[in-house]
Amino acid sequence: MKIDQFLKYHGIASNPFSEEDAQTDLVFKRKCLEHVHHPEWDKFLGSPHEPSTAVVFGEKGSGKTALRLQATARIDEHNASHPDAQVFLIQYDDFNPFLDHFKTASKSTGTDAALALWRLQDHMDAILSLGVTKLVDQLSDVKSKTELTALTPDQRRDLLLLAAIYDATTKEPIQNRWTRLRRWSGFRPLWSRRDLQIGFGMTLLVFALIYLIPDLRTSNILPWMILPLSTGWVYWSWRFVRAHRLASRIRKSVRVLSRDSSALAGELLWFDPSDLGGQPLPNLGAKAGSGEERFELVRKFQGVLTALNYPGVIVLVDRVDEPQQVEGDPGRMRALVWPLLDHKFLRHPGIGFKLLLPIELAFFLDKENKEFYDKARPDKLNMIKPLRWTGASLYDLASDRLRACALIDEAGEPAKPRLRELVDDTIGDEALEDSLAHLRTPRHLFKFLHRLIQEHCQRHTEEKPIWRIESVTFQKVFDGYMRDLDAFDRGYGHG
Repeated sequence: MKIDQFLKYHGIASNPFSEEDAQTDLVFKRKCLEHVHHPEWDKFLGSPHEPSTAVVFGEKGSGKTALRLQATARIDEHNASHPDAQVFLIQYDDFNPFLDHFKTASKSTGTDAALALWRLQDHMDAILSLGVTKLVDQLSDVKSKTELTALTPDQRRDLLLLAAIYDATTKEPIQNRWTRLRRWSGFRPLWSRRDLQIGFGMTLLVFALIYLIPDLRTSNILPWMILPLSTGWVYWSWRFVRAHRLASRIRKSVRVLSRDSSALAGELLWFDPSDLGGQPLPNLGAKAGSGEERFELVRKFQGVLTALNYPGVIVLVDRVDEPQQVEGDPGRMRALVWPLLDHKFLRHPGIGFKLLLPIELAFFLDKENKEFYDKARPDKLNMIKPLRWTGASLYDLASDRLRACALIDEAGEPAKPRLRELVDDTIGDEALEDSLAHLRTPRHLFKFLHRLIQEHCQRHTEEKPIWRIESVTFQKVFDGYMRDLDAFDRGYGHG
C-alpha cells in the first residue's frame, strides 16, 4: 500500500509530515505561516507599534525557527501597511563571522579563552554592524537620494560615521559605496575640505611665484621654496596622522569586524575635527572600554532610522547553538549569550529583542545568583520558559497541516481531513491527545506521524487496503519512538 494512496483516500494531496525543519518546510511557509501559531505567539511578538523584548527557551524542534520566520513575515506585513511607521528588523542569527573575527582580534589560543573575553559591547557592535549594513544596502539605490537629502546635517554625519565604522558589506568595496553615500547625501563636498584647500592653495601659490619671478629659479633660492610648499601641507599631514591613529584604535576596539584601518582612516579624513570632537567613538569615551559609547551609537542609529520612517527596531536572536566555535556546547552557549542579558540594553527604548534560546540555557538561568538577576531583570523580559506544547495544541497543529495539504475537488472546494479520521476509533480521543503530549515538540510530532503512516502502509497491500491505522500499529510505533526519544534525551542517537 502506497503512502500517496492512503493520503488521497483521506483527501490529502501530499504528506504534511515529511519535513522537520521550518527553514525548509514549504507546507509551513506557503500555507501555515500566517495563521498557525504557538499559543504564546502574542506574548512573544507583542505589538510592532511598540517593540518589546521577549526571551524564549525551547528544546530542539519546539518551533523557535518557526517563531522567527513568522515574526519576520508579520513585520514585513506591518511595514507594507504602515510605510510612515515601519519596524527595522535585524536578524542576529549567524554568529560565525563575528566569532571568527573576535577570536583573531583577541589573540585567543582557543574558543573557550575567546568566549571568556566576550562582552556586551561585542554583541552591540555585531548588531550595529548588521543594522548599518542593511540600512546602507537599502540606501544604495538611486531612489534613496531624496531620503538622504531629507536628513539633517547632523543625521547625515551620524549615518556616514556609523557606515565608516560598521558597514561590513561583501557586495562591493566598502570605500566605494561609502563615497557614493557621501556624495548622494551632500555631506562635505570635495571643495569644502579645508586641509586640501590649504595644501593645494599653497602649492599653486609657490609654483605661480616661481613662474612669475625668474629670480626665484636660481639654485640658491629654489631649494628654499620647499619650506613654504611643505608648510602648506602641515595641516593635512596632522589630520592624516590623527585619522590613522584614530582608525587604528577603533579597529582594535571593534573586535567582531575586520576592517582595513587605512580605508577607515581615509573615510575619517572627510570629517572635520569639530565633527568628531565629542563623538562616542568606540573605546574613546571617558570610560574607555566600558562600552558606554555603544549606547550613544545605538541612539544615533535610531535617530537616523526614525528620520527614515523606522521609529521601531526589532532584533531577532536565534541559532546560538549552531556556530562552529560553539558546536552546541551549553557552557559555550552560556558564555556567548549571557553578556547580552543586560537589562539596560534589553529594555532600551524603541528596540525590542526577541531571544530564541536553547532549553539548556534555562538550567544555567535557574542557578544564577542575585547579582545576575539584578542586572538582567528576567522578570521584565516576557519570558517563555519553556516553549511548551500540550497534546491538544499538537493535535490542532497536526490538523492544521492536514488541512493545508487538502485536496481540491472539481467544484473548487477543499477536503476537510482530520487526524482523528486517520486513526482507528479503538484509540480514544483522550488516549490520542495524551500520546501526542509525550512527543513534546512539533518536530517529534512530525517524525512520529510520518513513521506511523509509513509503518501502516507497509503492513497492508494495495489489493486489501486498510484506511485507518490500527491500535496495534499505533502502539508499536509509539513505543519505538518513545525509546528513541528517551535515548536522544540521554545524549544517544540523533533524535
